[in-house]
Amino acid sequence: MPIQTPICDFGKKAIPFKLKSTDNKIISLNDIKGENGTLIMFICNHCPYVKAITKELVEDCNELKKIGINSVAICSNDFVNYPEDSFDNMIKFSNDNQFNFPYLHDDTQKIAKSYDAVCTPDFFGYNKDLELQYRGRLRELKNFVPVKDRESDLFKSMKQIAETGKGPQHQIPSAGCGIKWKYD
Repeated sequence: MPIQTPICDFGKKAIPFKLKSTDNKIISLNDIKGENGTLIMFICNHCPYVKAITKELVEDCNELKKIGINSVAICSNDFVNYPEDSFDNMIKFSNDNQFNFPYLHDDTQKIAKSYDAVCTPDFFGYNKDLELQYRGRLRELKNFVPVKDRESDLFKSMKQIAETGKGPQHQIPSAGCGIKWKYD
């Protein structure tokens, strides 16, 4: 049974971070902040929900960049118990899927916890002032196949945020695999 994201906490400020990217650079929130908005995504390499949307996600992020929205993906999964989500496999996943945005490793899981991320994928869409305006899905999936009949929910919502600074009031939660937390 997939885990769903909670309702958007409109206006909540983005939490600063500094994490290592698959390009071996340290990337901060300020480094990736977009002129008209910022999309922070919690994903991983092995989740079937993420795999089902990866191609479209990369396409949407390409289009969002054209309207001043920058994107970043963060993997926070326990890579000891889930080796598919190791840093080396993040590099491979990023290259294989031609990521056009930084893919960051949250090996301590502090950032995922500070954002209250719950699943992969979990999308946090911010306006130009880094105020949360979207916490929904990319689009509907049926049996891990995207249902395509229009722009994705994510793209349409982020475009609205770029244009107005506000996200849609009605948002359908993202659903996916729970983040694989480290247990002491």
